Amino acid sequence: MAEETIFSKIIRKEIPADVLYQDDLVTAFRDINPRAPSHVLIIPNKLIPTVNEVETDDEAMMGRMFTAARKIAHDEGIAEDGYRLIVNCNSHGGQEVYHIHMHLVGGRPLGPLLMS
Repeated sequence: MAEETIFSKIIRKEIPADVLYQDDLVTAFRDINPRAPSHVLIIPNKLIPTVNEVETDDEAMMGRMFTAARKIAHDEGIAEDGYRLIVNCNSHGGQEVYHIHMHLVGGRPLGPLLMS
């Protein structure tokens, strides 16, 4: 069984967050330590620690993360100029919270690398 994270509490609205989108599959909220003018985390409502634990049954939820990203990028006004979607996996991949999450970052030219 995966250990609950701070993201689970955000999903349940037990702690405050600037939630931009939430439905039955995913939740999206602003990163508290933004790396760009727009920096949003998109997470599945189901606790899945890393990409390594994604199952076939999770495909709709993973796809919803991308359609939510498209909507948020449009709402943030960054869709036309472009943005980056990043999913880190485990410590060597830079993952800090073990609840899968996609970073949507944009609002300025990002260059070849954003997170180093």
